[in-house]
Amino acid sequence: MPLSFADLFQRARGGDAVALGELLENYRAYLRILAQRGLDQRLQVRVDASDVVQQTFLESQRDIQRFRGESEPELIGWLRTILEHNVHETRQRHLGAQKRSLARERSMDDTGGEGIPLRNRLSSEQSSPSQRVMRGEAAVRLARALEGLPHDQREAVRLRHLEGCNLKEIAAAMERSELAVAGLLKRGLKKLREHFC
Repeated sequence: MPLSFADLFQRARGGDAVALGELLENYRAYLRILAQRGLDQRLQVRVDASDVVQQTFLESQRDIQRFRGESEPELIGWLRTILEHNVHETRQRHLGAQKRSLARERSMDDTGGEGIPLRNRLSSEQSSPSQRVMRGEAAVRLARALEGLPHDQREAVRLRHLEGCNLKEIAAAMERSELAVAGLLKRGLKKLREHFC
C-alpha cells in the first residue's frame, strides 16, 4: 500500500532520500507541463523541459529542510516557485544573452508561437492564493492523467487544451494531417474522461 502524503512528507523532512524521491515523483508530470509552457518553441529545440524539472528536483532535495510548509498545496506551490525560477534562468541564459533587437520586440497581443496572447497569459496568472492552490491540485491530477496517455495523444491534447493551438497549428507542429490530429485529440480526450469518471 502506497504511503500517504503526510507519511512521505514526514519521512522526507526527516532525511529519508527515498521518501523524498517518491514524494517529488508525484509532481513530475505537472512540473513538466509547466516547464513546457514556460519554454517557448525556440528554447524547446535546445532545452528539454525534463531537464528543468530535474534541476528543480535537485534544488528541492538540497533545500527541503528550509521548506516551512506542512501541506501538499504548500509543497506544490514551493516546487512551482523553484521551477519558475529555473525556467526564468534558462530563458535568460539562452535567450537573454542575445543582443536586443527591435525585430524581437513583442506586443501584448503577440502569441509568440505559444498560441495564447501574452496579455491573456499575464492576466490569467493574477488570482487569489486559494484559487491558485485549487488550480494547482487539479492541475497535478490532470498532469498525472495526461502522463498515462500515449505520447502523440498527450502532445495533441497539451497543444490544444493547455497551449490553445488550433488543429492547423498542431498538425504543423506534429507533422501530421489535421484529420490525424483530430483523431488523436478524440482518443486522448476519451481516455481522460474515462480516467476521471
